Amino acid sequence: MPRSEGERRSGLRTIRRVAPWLWPRGQGWIRRRVVLALVMLVAAKLVAVGTPVLYKGAVDALAQEGVPMLALGAIGLTVAYGGARLLNVAFQQLRDAVFAPVGQRALRQIALETFSHIHRLSLAYHLGRKTGGLSRIIERGVKGVDFLLRFLLFSIVPMILELGFVAVILAVVFDWRYLAIVAVTIALYVWFTFRVTEWRVRLRHEMNRQDTDANQKAIDSLLNYETVKYFGAEGREVARYDSAMEGYERAAVRTASSLAFLNTGQTFLITAGLIGVMILAASGVEAGVLTVGDFVMVNAYMLQITVPLGLLGTVYREIRQSLVDMGQMFDLLEEMPAVSERWDAQPLQVKGAGIEFRDVHFSYEAPREILRGITLAVPPGGSLAIVGASGSGKSTIGRLLFRFYDVTQGAVLIDGQDIRDVTLTSLRAAIGIVPQDTVLFNDTIGYNIAYGREDATRAEIEAVARAARIHDFIQTLPAGYDTMVGERGLKLSGGEKQRVGIARTLLKDPPILLFDEATSALDSGTESGIRRALAEAGRGRSTITIAHRLSTIADADEIVVLDHGRIVERGTHEALLARAGHYAELWNRQQAEAA
Repeated sequence: MPRSEGERRSGLRTIRRVAPWLWPRGQGWIRRRVVLALVMLVAAKLVAVGTPVLYKGAVDALAQEGVPMLALGAIGLTVAYGGARLLNVAFQQLRDAVFAPVGQRALRQIALETFSHIHRLSLAYHLGRKTGGLSRIIERGVKGVDFLLRFLLFSIVPMILELGFVAVILAVVFDWRYLAIVAVTIALYVWFTFRVTEWRVRLRHEMNRQDTDANQKAIDSLLNYETVKYFGAEGREVARYDSAMEGYERAAVRTASSLAFLNTGQTFLITAGLIGVMILAASGVEAGVLTVGDFVMVNAYMLQITVPLGLLGTVYREIRQSLVDMGQMFDLLEEMPAVSERWDAQPLQVKGAGIEFRDVHFSYEAPREILRGITLAVPPGGSLAIVGASGSGKSTIGRLLFRFYDVTQGAVLIDGQDIRDVTLTSLRAAIGIVPQDTVLFNDTIGYNIAYGREDATRAEIEAVARAARIHDFIQTLPAGYDTMVGERGLKLSGGEKQRVGIARTLLKDPPILLFDEATSALDSGTESGIRRALAEAGRGRSTITIAHRLSTIADADEIVVLDHGRIVERGTHEALLARAGHYAELWNRQQAEAA
């Protein structure tokens, strides 16, 4: 099935995206290396097409019996033939060595740009994507660029040059019949290869889809290892993964079978062309028109072009696949963040860190509103607690404060500045959070705490660890602060992870603190100490606490109660209890459960 015009445009667009990395502005050393590599490429091909001529001369010289001078000439030509082969290899290796820094720099820059762009994408994008599938897109895209650079420049272009040089020699030294046979052979070979490869590309797409599906299932299962253990679902997970791998197996078998068909057809066409040319050459030798050296030279040229043609199917298929993989990666690069900075955004100027939500409405997906007319304020250095049932919109307020999403209506302000008018970096630098479920990097405890401020000293790290009541525990570990926490912190308990998260936020030392169920994973004894630490950390800072346990927020300056996205009650702990409304009902229920 021929490629559509849209696919061709997509392929050309992808190649144009790569070109600037090979010819970057202001980096003369890269451009010089590209030019030098191209010179080496042409030189290698000129030597390659000249080598059979030397071979022919040596054979013709050896065929003249009883003439010592010609025998000496044969030795010299043989030496020259060997030297030409060495020179051809030398030019190719020099070309690869000269171009290697260019290719690796391009790969590094592409990978860096993609990685950086992914981090700029909004939270909504990441919540809707599977990490395994996303990582595969990046991995295949970078590999695709690598393949395109190596094979398009150093396989396709050299092959075209070599075929052109051979065609000229056949037309000039021999006659049009040789050129016609070679041209027809190459045309049929290319046609057959492209048609079969188009079919194989579709099979390869299906194989990749099955591979991605299996990879996503494996990563999802391993990331939820603990849950699998809780439910004794190892067998279920293995069966689920095996089902995905079964689909991949079928697709891989079809792909391998199609490769066998392609190789068989290619061999038949090349062999037919070789036999046709050799019959012509043999007839010429018998007629005395050609020499034995001519016969050998024609054979050498046919065998010489067989090698690059033999790779054509693989190269074409891989280039097609590379363009698809790169296209997916470049589509990712063209994904626009749902939340972006204004062109004239200024750094947030934090004075007292007062926070205001002014008639805020928000919905993740219309028409269902999560927040409806939320108006609240945290004075500089004040504390606000937000309570409510699950799904009432409590955590959404925290996400809007970080500007992971933009409000549908209304405004969020810090010290009177609309957060849509300030840079995201300065906004998020001013806010520290301890989320309900702290996720840690697969690194040391010290690294995870220091993530709050990368230039922190060990003394500062230990100080915040003490404040978070985690230092004594760390000291009991054989490696101390150098203890690895495992994937997503699985080697630590929920409470230990939470305390590391608290220490990390304390180290960041922001003017605004957001605690989203920060003590939910702690036992009652530890919670009491952590509450004192958090109260101390929040002194002089503006603090928003999202909580389920009302006992943790009784000291807040103001408490707001959310219900279905609206504020239904607000006031101090004592005032809300006296009102005997939603808050009082929830408080009494929790006190009864605790008793």
